[in-house]
Amino acid sequence: MPEDRPPYPPFTQETALQKVQAAEDAWNTRDPHRVALAYTPDSRWRNRDTFISGREEIVAFLTQKWERELDYALRKSLWGFHENRIAVRFQYEWRDAEGCCWRSYGNELWDFDEHGLMRRREASINDVAIPEADRRIRGPRPRDEHGADIPLR
Repeated sequence: MPEDRPPYPPFTQETALQKVQAAEDAWNTRDPHRVALAYTPDSRWRNRDTFISGREEIVAFLTQKWERELDYALRKSLWGFHENRIAVRFQYEWRDAEGCCWRSYGNELWDFDEHGLMRRREASINDVAIPEADRRIRGPRPRDEHGADIPLR
């Protein structure tokens, strides 16, 4: 029996926003196994210059990522959608082992199967060093801010 991860394509404005918020919420748990369940078993990723295939590689990648990116907190915004595809922009903040803080800006392209699982994810990401005092993303987004756009800077 196939796995399901509603909402399903074709997406509407409402269901695309739900999918984006669900992804943000899952990534903010920093639980690689939980996050991997939103992807098809053979999902393919491009994350910066890294190419990943399948849930096992997703879990390994995210485990290493969150060992390196401490205090990780993410915000995603819907950029656009069409049928089974969604485009998002995102920002996340984190600190490295030396205590330097970073804001990472990026765009993702998502492609879903009929069961609502993501089968392809392409992410382009840039990192900017920021002072601790400039951090504005801390922990999961409060419910009353769901769907709120994130500022460019």
